[in-house]
Amino acid sequence: MMNPDTENTDSIDQGFFGHPKGLRTLFFTELWERMSYYGMRGLLVLYMTVGVTGNPGLDWSNAEANAIYGIYAGMVYFLALPGGWLADNLLGYQRAVLFGALIIMLGHFTLAIPLEQTFILGLILVAAGTGLLKPNISSIVGQLYSTNDDRRDSGFTIFYMSINIGSMLGFAVCGWLGEKVGWHWGFGAAGFGMLLGVIQFIYFRGQLGEAGLNPNPNSDEYKIKLRNISLGIIVLVSLLVLSGLLGWWSVDAVFFAERFRDFLVILSMVYFAYLFLFAGLNSAEKRNVLMLLLLFIGAAAFWSGFDQSAGSLTIFTRDYVDLTFGSFTAPVSWTQFANPLFVVMLAPFFAYIWVFLGKRNLNPNTPVKFAIGLIFMALGFIIMLFAVDYALVSSPVGVQWLLLTYLLHTFGELALSPVGLSAFSKYSPKRYLGQMMGLWFLASSLGGVLAGLFGGEATSTGLDSMTPIFSELVYYYLVLAVVLIVLSFFIKGKVENETNS
Repeated sequence: MMNPDTENTDSIDQGFFGHPKGLRTLFFTELWERMSYYGMRGLLVLYMTVGVTGNPGLDWSNAEANAIYGIYAGMVYFLALPGGWLADNLLGYQRAVLFGALIIMLGHFTLAIPLEQTFILGLILVAAGTGLLKPNISSIVGQLYSTNDDRRDSGFTIFYMSINIGSMLGFAVCGWLGEKVGWHWGFGAAGFGMLLGVIQFIYFRGQLGEAGLNPNPNSDEYKIKLRNISLGIIVLVSLLVLSGLLGWWSVDAVFFAERFRDFLVILSMVYFAYLFLFAGLNSAEKRNVLMLLLLFIGAAAFWSGFDQSAGSLTIFTRDYVDLTFGSFTAPVSWTQFANPLFVVMLAPFFAYIWVFLGKRNLNPNTPVKFAIGLIFMALGFIIMLFAVDYALVSSPVGVQWLLLTYLLHTFGELALSPVGLSAFSKYSPKRYLGQMMGLWFLASSLGGVLAGLFGGEATSTGLDSMTPIFSELVYYYLVLAVVLIVLSFFIKGKVENETNS
């Protein structure tokens, strides 16, 4: 007999491919947001490092440009923590998504202004808006379904497709306009994409119903305090940003990125120490948290290499890769089109292979899957070492080296990213689940900052500096993979059985 809860939900709303109509609203909001995010990201390092002639850029050093990119990438995920808190306690998820989308749009249009003084302001606005939108739009997706609705996993799969479709559209449109017409046209196109997302979200918002509409119930006095604190923080940050834009103070980008890295490391380690020492966990929970700590380190390491696509690999592509096909020369940013395309093509295979292995009791445990992801990342950089060697002899090199690298990195992403998200939701102490999911975001934030620092070192002196950094990354990933595989023999059966019990 069909579950009555599921039957009732299914009979009420099947307006979008058999799913609630509200999923359509969120699908296209996420699509346009990802179009704007990845479209701008594909241009970011190129714009900062290109000279002031022709299609004029900022003419900053590779180290400075990569550091700023790393700070931006780290802030996007770090600000998801206060963004989720504001939605929970003050705004509600729907208003958080709307306000976030508006701030993102304003940020992209600020980047479209051809002034160096407004560039950092635009990045700050995009990061702040993404911190509001990104964690909360997924929360609304979950609230569209009842607890027992069998469509829930399928709905998230459909929603995930919007990310890849949007990113491909962003690389195609913004990349072409930015590199072939003018950088600020590309940034403006990203803003226009987000505008379309805002319009359709407002127009179809009613299809969401009560999902994510209201924040957690709090007293009026508490809400007033939260509002005052939030406004105070916003005013303080705004004054700091304004004073910086006016030239009252300046901070070296690399120095700031290094301190931001240190802050994220200390914050993460302090919280893990708190869980071990003061959170009142039993022995089984502590063992689970130890495993999650190692997964956290593995994830941060993975993203530090994966995000080289918008940093050192973009610069390598621009300077040393032949993108001419007959009479047509492809934009540099179009090479980043490969990853979302590979994800769309390969995600069903990875979903099938885990199920196939599981039915035969051969499904690797979580640390082994992480190790597989890191090994694929290492293999990608081994390919890049060969590409650099060929470029030293005779450049430019063929684009196949880069595409093979992105293919291997996509294998790694599909082996690690969804598995890590699942592990943090499954093995975290239940009373600390929300905070542990925040730590998962911190891993991405730390990885983004490290990506900027590694990318700056790799491109500091051209090809000569790429070989030692890429070799270091290979060693880094292989050692972590071995540690995780060894760990798997100690936790095999214990963690899973204790968690299930």
